[in-house]
Amino acid sequence: MSYQVLARKYRPKNFETLVGQEHVVRALTHALHSGRLHHAYLFTGTRGVGKTTLSRILAKSLNCVGPDGNGGITATPCGVCEACTAIDSGRFVDYIEMDAASNRGVDEMAQLLEQAVYAPTNARFKVYMIDEVHMLTNHAFNSMLKTLEEPPEHVKFILATTDPQKIPVTVLSRCLQFNLKQMPPGHIIGHLENILGQEGISFEHPALRLLATGAHGSMRDALSLTDQAIAYAAGEVTLDAVQGMLGALDQSYLIRLLDALAAQDGADLLAVADEMATRSLSYNGALQDLGTLLHRIALAQTVPAAVPEDLPEYADIVRLAQAFDAEEVQLYYQIAVHGRNELGLAPDEYAGFSMTLLRMLAFRPGVGGAEGQPAAAPAVSRQAAMASARAAAG
Repeated sequence: MSYQVLARKYRPKNFETLVGQEHVVRALTHALHSGRLHHAYLFTGTRGVGKTTLSRILAKSLNCVGPDGNGGITATPCGVCEACTAIDSGRFVDYIEMDAASNRGVDEMAQLLEQAVYAPTNARFKVYMIDEVHMLTNHAFNSMLKTLEEPPEHVKFILATTDPQKIPVTVLSRCLQFNLKQMPPGHIIGHLENILGQEGISFEHPALRLLATGAHGSMRDALSLTDQAIAYAAGEVTLDAVQGMLGALDQSYLIRLLDALAAQDGADLLAVADEMATRSLSYNGALQDLGTLLHRIALAQTVPAAVPEDLPEYADIVRLAQAFDAEEVQLYYQIAVHGRNELGLAPDEYAGFSMTLLRMLAFRPGVGGAEGQPAAAPAVSRQAAMASARAAAG
């Protein structure tokens, strides 16, 4: 039997197993229970958050007949009747998925609308799911308005898009709209733990946290990355493997940078930057991760309970929260964010990165005068520098 990727193998089959979209599930289940069904639904949200999955579950709920063949519309499709199994396997003739990116013209839409007037072949409702609907042309949108407003009783439309701003207001006003949220890292981690447990694959919890961060709120991306990590590490999910696969920065570099800042040690600060340069690490990613680390340090200073204790660098975060003043952390965070934005304007990325670090070293709130002004260099350092300069001149 051929291998099935995790995203397909563990695609939710009912509302109960759908993760992270409780607000949408609640609204749809209430509508199904009460029989207050709209004729057109619009699911919006970024990639991999469950738009197509929700469409299939809703189609099953509308057409499920139960194990005995006598069931009706339900919020808990049985999963074993002909309608449920056919929709799951993609062979249900009365559930039609259309990709608007490749079928965007008025001719394709006219063909779909012509078919919509006919009764379902073997179902309660004929369900049309139009994915990436914002890709339709204006003429295609105009041609569907009348049918979308007053469709035949046996037809339901489900539209999905990642860019609702491009959909005409005339279409939006005819749909019941649900915005699907990006998945919080905690939801992704919990789902990955459950799936890897079922697969019998060992994992390290920090590796799952890194995968959840790299997925940027997309459960499908998280599962795809997990598939890659399993292949990369020969059947397990380890932190080292995930860091290598994603090109993620080892947090120890950032800890050393902040230790050097706390000690006001410019030489050590640049030494760490030079070491990062020899390893060809991403400076943009380094500043992004540095901002994340500073954010966690700020949380540790103000709301300690908000910092997850299972973070590998938790002890360092607590230690650095005590080493820096809150004003310093806020200033360093701002400098890191601005430094990342200015990285493309620098002569080269190393210069931009090192100048950002030197700016953190030079500017300290409440030191040497007005807040945020350059810190006065230690007297010993200035004297040593002047002596060195005189010796060189002599």
